[in-house]
Order: sequence, then structure tokens, then C-alpha cells
Amino acid sequence: MSDIVPPEVKPKPAIPAKPPNVGAASPSSPFSPPVPPSVGSTGPLVPPPSAIPVPIGGHVPIHSSSHSMAQSIGHSAAGHGAGHPPAHSGGHSIAQSASGGSTLLGYIGIDTIIEQMRKKTMKTGFDFNIMVVGHSGLGKSTLLNTLFKSQVSRRNAGWRDEKIPKTVEIKSVSHVIEEGGVKMKLTVVDTPGFGDQINNDNCWEPISKYINEQFEKFLKEEVNITRKKRIPDTRVHCCIYFISPGHSLRQLDIEFMKRLNHSVNIIPVIAKADTMTIEERQEFKQRVRKELETSGVEFYPQKEFDDDMEDKSDNDKIRETMPFAVVGSDKEYQVNGKRVLGRKTAWGIVEVENANHCEFAQLRDFLIRSHLQDLKEVTHNIHYETYRAKRLNENGGLHPISSNGTQESNL
Repeated sequence: MSDIVPPEVKPKPAIPAKPPNVGAASPSSPFSPPVPPSVGSTGPLVPPPSAIPVPIGGHVPIHSSSHSMAQSIGHSAAGHGAGHPPAHSGGHSIAQSASGGSTLLGYIGIDTIIEQMRKKTMKTGFDFNIMVVGHSGLGKSTLLNTLFKSQVSRRNAGWRDEKIPKTVEIKSVSHVIEEGGVKMKLTVVDTPGFGDQINNDNCWEPISKYINEQFEKFLKEEVNITRKKRIPDTRVHCCIYFISPGHSLRQLDIEFMKRLNHSVNIIPVIAKADTMTIEERQEFKQRVRKELETSGVEFYPQKEFDDDMEDKSDNDKIRETMPFAVVGSDKEYQVNGKRVLGRKTAWGIVEVENANHCEFAQLRDFLIRSHLQDLKEVTHNIHYETYRAKRLNENGGLHPISSNGTQESNL
């Protein structure tokens, strides 16, 4: 019986071994990226079949029987034409999953961008400009001091009003607050005289003018030929509007919010909520929401600005709670062995940060801990861009200003 000669089998191309230092920093490198969570076994890390690197100068044939390989290589070859294997890329390959996402062979360090941003913010700090509007006696200054747990209101800056001004004035004071290594330049803009006159017609105009003036200042800095590395931001990021406790909104309240809700982020609050019972407070909140909706007044966060379903779900809960019924106080009292901020009455201590007493804690968390960055982004991307587009259309484009100021802008 003759010997059977097996068919000639061509050797497979050699697969380079995974370098032992992949995924770890070299000794000379100043960076030491952490070990990825997926590396937990003691044995050698074996790449999946779809992630085997291609040797330099080699090509991987795509067969219909090799689904995972064809899936991973086929996406990267889309730019070279369907059905053609991709050219080599210097000994490195990018494997992609069926969903289009890249499958990494090891740790890259993309996630460190968050830490980089954090360090940069800690070095430079950031600006936050808040405006308070409401007639006198509603506790605007006290609420601001309570929010930031420091004396930040204009009254604590040495300003004293001897009498109620005859017209609406705009007064601002800035402070640098530092917490956990992060610096925030806080500017408080107060509006004494608003709603305090017998005739309050058009009393919102000075406020609207001030808001637009800050947009204009920022716009002029943007069109300069030699711009500053960091443009000073004096734009109003948030306007807290104080509503008097009572039976319904005043016409002035509705008119102000209707005229300014497209220029600034308005957050309505019910002042001195401790003057109402829980039932009265809930009825008043529902009445205010209904009146604002009937009048077509939008307040922050607006529904059309929700980015995704998660944002919509979170913001819907906030919108159902607004306007926040708040109590402000910068005085501490002893309650059950703890020092708490509160207001002392004949019936006991109204604890400012107690959710059973008022909604100050919800306002603080919303304003500072969850939506502060979003307030800044909506101001820049929505309100300022609306103003900017309007000014560009009005002037047919803006002439840049030279560094020596010889060329004038047509603003």
C-alpha cells in the first residue's frame, strides 16, 4: 500500500508576543497609569481573536467563516472600499466591536482627562455671577449669606441704604470663595428699589439693560484681534426672583419674568416661607406654577434644554418642586445638641437646612451642587449666543478691534 503524502501546509505568519511592559509606564516615563480593572488574573493576558495585531507588512484575509475577525477588520476598512483588507498601520491595529465601539488592547489613559480638567480648574478657578431681584424686606441678602455660608451680600460689604431709592439701582460686589482647593469668584448683583415704588412701570428695564451690557462687554472682547487668554466673564448666570408670600402673583412678578426669561436663567423662590403653614405653602406653589404656565413664563431649567432622558427625569422632579419655598438665616442655634442655622420664633426654631421646615436645602443643592455648571453653559450657549446672533445680524458683522485700539468696532 502506497504512502499517503499529506498536502503542503503553509506556515502561519508569526504573531509577535505581547511586550511585558504594555499597559505599564516605562521607568523613564513620569506618568504611571493605573492598571485597568480587567487585568486581574495572574496568568498571561491573551488578546481575543478579533484583536490579534497584524505583523508589519502582513495582510489579514477576510473569510466569511471568521465572523469576529471580519467584523473587527471590516469596519476599519470601510474607508478603503468594502471587501478589501486594510493596509498595515505600522504594526498596530484597532479592533472594533459589532456596535462600532473600539476594543482596547490595554490601558490608554483617556479617563485621566477628568483629572486634568480638575487640576486646571483648581489652578484658574471660575466665575459665577448671581443676581437677586425682589422688593425690599424679603430677605435677599440673608438668603445669599446662607447659601454661601459667608457674608457675601452687598450689605455686608459696607454698603448701607439710608432710604429706599427712587429708581432701580444696580449694585454688585465680588468675593473669592475657596473650598477644597477650588476657587470661585462670586459676584452678587443686587437691585435695590425694584418693586418699591407706587408706580413700578418699566422698573425691569434697568435690569434688562445691565444684563445686555454684560453680553456686550463679552462680545467686544471676543471680536478683538488680540484677545485675552481668558475673557473676564461678568455675564449674569442666574437670577433668583423673590416672590412675596400671599395668595397669588403680582402683575409685576409676571411681567418681569416674561420679559427677561429669554435673557437670563430665572429661578423663582417664595420668600419667608415660615409665614405660611405647610398646606398654605403647597397651595400657593401650585397656584404660582399655574399662573406662570398660563402667562407663558418659562423659568430655569427649561424643558427644551434637557439633553437626554436622564436630564429630563431629574429636571422634571425639580420643576415639580419649584418655586422653592425658602427661609434664610445666618444665625446658629442649639437644637438637639447640634448647632444649626435657623430662625427663632415663639413656637420654636425654624431650621433652615431641615427639609421638613423649608426647601432651602433643595435650592442649595440644585443651584450649587448639581446645576451650577449647567447654568453657566446655558448662559453661554443659549442666552449669550442669542444676543450675539442678533447683534451680528443688526450690524452686518463686527469689525475687529486692533490691539492698540486704533480700529473701532461698529458695536
